[in-house]
Amino acid sequence: MASAALASGERGKLSVRPILLSEHPDDATHRVYVKGQVVTTLRFEQPVDPVKTKMLGWEGRLEPLAVVRNKVLLEPIHDLDDDEAIPVVVTLVDGTEVPFLLRPPGRKRWSWTDQQIDVFKNRESHAAMHSALIDALKKNDALTEENQRYRKEETSEDHALAALLASGALAQTPFKVVERFFGKDADAEVDVQVLQGKVKAAVVFKIKNLAPEQPWSMKSARLVTLDKGHERAVAFRATVREIMPGGSGVVAFVVDDDAFMEDGKLTRLSLEVYRHDGMRQAFIQLDPALIER
Repeated sequence: MASAALASGERGKLSVRPILLSEHPDDATHRVYVKGQVVTTLRFEQPVDPVKTKMLGWEGRLEPLAVVRNKVLLEPIHDLDDDEAIPVVVTLVDGTEVPFLLRPPGRKRWSWTDQQIDVFKNRESHAAMHSALIDALKKNDALTEENQRYRKEETSEDHALAALLASGALAQTPFKVVERFFGKDADAEVDVQVLQGKVKAAVVFKIKNLAPEQPWSMKSARLVTLDKGHERAVAFRATVREIMPGGSGVVAFVVDDDAFMEDGKLTRLSLEVYRHDGMRQAFIQLDPALIER
């Protein structure tokens, strides 16, 4: 009724972030969050001087930077270590120097990788003000959506069931275990239980963090129909926000029967779990036979 696997795969939407240059020296250096084999573009309002634009100590860690008119392209060869920081100084044709510090993304689940940064020197320009407005609206929309989601989760039956499953209280739920999978990679052991219930299905991931230093956390989860890739809602609860090295934790998901419907017919679903660094940790296919109608 289900199939599962451990996997590593990148998922993410284009991340565009504006920077307004400050006149205060203390705010002069801007951090740029980069990831191995992912190109990050610094985009300026005027052309860049390629001769005076330099990186320090980049050899063996990044590809040589490239300057294309008003853009600087950066690509790490591999992920930077937590304590690594690479200085970059971009010089515009008018002589303005803009310093940056390349850093790896943070460990938290809300951390991001910069794919494009729009840098504005003139804070009063139409482009700068428009970009700042769009960025503020995006942040406001994200906060509004998050608050609405939290309010719904407080009274959601599916989230309550997921909390019981995550805590190990299977007997207090209408579910029964019908399949079990086990997988392991260099960073984690994953024990997966697939559960059947009345008009609902559930999946419980028991995760042990094998990484020597990096905490494990779930960045996101994605439930889609297998045939057409339409996203579906899924409730989840975790026992801990972060699983420390050597520790274990549980993430439980509950899927309502409506999620299995597509164009008036039952269809299979794919549940994908992405960890803190954006890599796909595991995926499992769910068959509509899991729901009892």
